[in-house]
Amino acid sequence: MYKYLLTTIAGIGLIGAALSLRTTLPVAAQTESSAAVFLPDGKVKLPVGFRKWVFVGAPLTPNALNNGNAGFPEYHHVYVEQKNVDAYLKTGAFPEGTIIVKELTRVLDPTFPDGSRKEPSGRGFFNGELNGIDLSVKDSKRFAKTGGWGYFTYGHHPRPYEQTAAEAPASQCAGCHTLYVSKTDMTWIQFYPLLRDKPGY
Repeated sequence: MYKYLLTTIAGIGLIGAALSLRTTLPVAAQTESSAAVFLPDGKVKLPVGFRKWVFVGAPLTPNALNNGNAGFPEYHHVYVEQKNVDAYLKTGAFPEGTIIVKELTRVLDPTFPDGSRKEPSGRGFFNGELNGIDLSVKDSKRFAKTGGWGYFTYGHHPRPYEQTAAEAPASQCAGCHTLYVSKTDMTWIQFYPLLRDKPGY
C-alpha cells in the first residue's frame, strides 16, 4: 500500500511538471518579438529583446560639436536582426518586415567644452546614460508614401520608454532618409561597418 501511494504521488508530480512546462513555455516564447506588432490605431509596440540582435554601429553627434543644438546629441546604438543583416549584405536591400532599432545614449559626463572627457584610454567620448529609442519598419504597402519605411519614436528621455508609438510625421524622419539615403534602402549604411562590408564578414 505504501509503495502504491508513493508511485501515485510521483505520477501526479510528473503530470504536474509536464503541465507546468506546457503552460509556461509559450509565455517565455512571447518575451521576445522580432516582427512589428501593429495595433488597431496604427501604433507599433516597442520590440522586446532587440539588444540581442546584431549591433551594427553607433554614430555620435554631441551638442558640443553642433553649436549646442544637435538633433540627436547622443550615440545612436543601432540593432538589426541577423537574418536581415545577412539579406542586406546579399541583396543590397532589407526584406519586408525588417525592424531597425536605434537606442540613444548620452555622452558620459563631459568635462571639456567639446563634450569630451579624459579616461585612462585617453581623451574622448564615452557612453553615458540611455536616453531614448527610435524604430523604423519596412512595409512597402503600409508606408508607400515614405519610401516603404515607417518611423516611430518611443521618447527621447531616460527610461522607462513608452511601450507604443504612432508613426512620426514625414517631416520629422522620412524626409531626411528620402533626401540622403534613398540609394541604400532608406538606411544610413555609411555609418554601420557591418552593413558596408561584403558577405562573409
